[in-house]
Amino acid sequence: MSQHKATIIADRVVVKVPASTANLGPGFDSLGMALSLFAWVSLSPSSATRITLHGDNLDGVPQDKSNLVYEVAQAVFERAGVSIPELDIAIRSDIPLTRGLGSSAAAIIGALVAANALVGDPLSKDELFQMATALEKHPDNVGASLFGGIIVSAWDGTRAEYVRFDPPEGMDVLAAIPQFELSTKKARNVLPESLSFTDAVFNVSHSSLLTAALASGRLDLLRFAMRDRLHQPYRAPLIPGMETILSEAGDHGALAAVLSGAGPTLLLLTESGSESSQELEDFVKRTMKNEGIDVVTSWLAPCLHGPQVRCLSKQQPGFDDAPHHIIKAAEAEVGA
Repeated sequence: MSQHKATIIADRVVVKVPASTANLGPGFDSLGMALSLFAWVSLSPSSATRITLHGDNLDGVPQDKSNLVYEVAQAVFERAGVSIPELDIAIRSDIPLTRGLGSSAAAIIGALVAANALVGDPLSKDELFQMATALEKHPDNVGASLFGGIIVSAWDGTRAEYVRFDPPEGMDVLAAIPQFELSTKKARNVLPESLSFTDAVFNVSHSSLLTAALASGRLDLLRFAMRDRLHQPYRAPLIPGMETILSEAGDHGALAAVLSGAGPTLLLLTESGSESSQELEDFVKRTMKNEGIDVVTSWLAPCLHGPQVRCLSKQQPGFDDAPHHIIKAAEAEVGA
């Protein structure tokens, strides 16, 4: 815990946070990768709490003090020894909710980083990582959103540790996002309470190989290394078309295909500039359509950076604009 007494150093902070995918097949609750899909959080001290939501991906998100961003920000202030009970909060997200792309992790990281920046960054990145892991109950998504790149992590219920490295060059990601929600709780409830020793060894060995392959750029090993017996076989019945896509994507130009987090989004990894990109996208859409599932496809890239922060003062032009204008401006000024 920080020993510094913090003070407010900015009138408003805007933070841009990347989405994430977790597990990457066999690396259940341990492997994560940041993706080029983003959420924005704006925080400003206020005389009364106001929470505004922008975009199409925040339906049902609370607009009172039960909002996750508000609660996480208050946890930062409490740890930093500062009282800011009322906040003007604006949230915009391009990350769909409950689709396995780390929307809650991005919100947690956005709130932690924004609140910390608002009071002069008294908490270290490690403190933020520990807080985020305790909130999320696993470190893979929050670690990827906080540090960018690929995260290999472990949490013993008390402390989380991680190693970060850059994803291999020349790798693109096709996200196939079914147009239905799948809660993490529901996706976890279908998992078995125990596994055979054979399946446990299978996952340990494949997760280890996958980590080494990603760290050394061995894209040719991904199809073999990303196989899983821990969670994907049990979650497949919840996502029509998943089994077909995971088993046959390699025949249509993918390096590998996996369930993103708890799903229902599927990720298909490809070599950048692959001539099979359109064939792969058509295969995914056709497979899902045959199952009666509407799907949105989006080409993404691994994101190498974590949150990007912009501190604003009341003297700056446009400060009094609505928070969503500031967030839109931050998108251009903070960068991709």
